[in-house]
Amino acid sequence: MANRLTPILANETTTAALLDMRPAEFRALVAGGHLPKGREIAPGVIRWDTEQIRKIGTGEAIEGAIKW
Repeated sequence: MANRLTPILANETTTAALLDMRPAEFRALVAGGHLPKGREIAPGVIRWDTEQIRKIGTGEAIEGAIKW
């Protein structure tokens, strides 16, 4: 059984898959400011930091307390 690696930086499709979303759904959330924009790491090459995405998914990215 081969180990699968999670990339350090991921393209839009992979990042959407990590969040269990369709790419169109992911793009809409990025465009709406609900998820961070990717970074251009070379001309025309946009990638997302998977550690940042993981922290958003687990709630670790939240600053301050949450009141329910």
